[in-house]
Amino acid sequence: ELLSRVGLEEGHVNRPASGLSGGQKQRVGIARALINGPKLILADEPVASLDPQTAQDVMDLLRRTAKEQGVAVLCSLHQISLSRTYADRIIGLRKGKIVFDGTPGQLGPDVLARIFGTGRETFAPSMAVA
Repeated sequence: ELLSRVGLEEGHVNRPASGLSGGQKQRVGIARALINGPKLILADEPVASLDPQTAQDVMDLLRRTAKEQGVAVLCSLHQISLSRTYADRIIGLRKGKIVFDGTPGQLGPDVLARIFGTGRETFAPSMAVA
């Protein structure tokens, strides 16, 4: 049941990890995190190196899991667009210090400048997120 909930089939059970796609590996990780019925999932860069559609699928799965099972998800992301779409709250860090704590709607250019700095330190908004 847990495998189908995360979008995997029985055939994936006996496959070696090297035979799974990046998105399938992320789904396996989410399933492993859910086995013991946690109250919190810590997701460190869960969509790093995934194609945009697979990244969206994984984020949809995390959101659905949070809502259906009452699990809090704390997720670190560097994609601003995904943060704006999926986060209820965003905490921006710069050099290890909190420089922003608010809603996605408050994440404007001025806030991004506080998070990412200026000059060579600034990232294009489509490439970075807090």
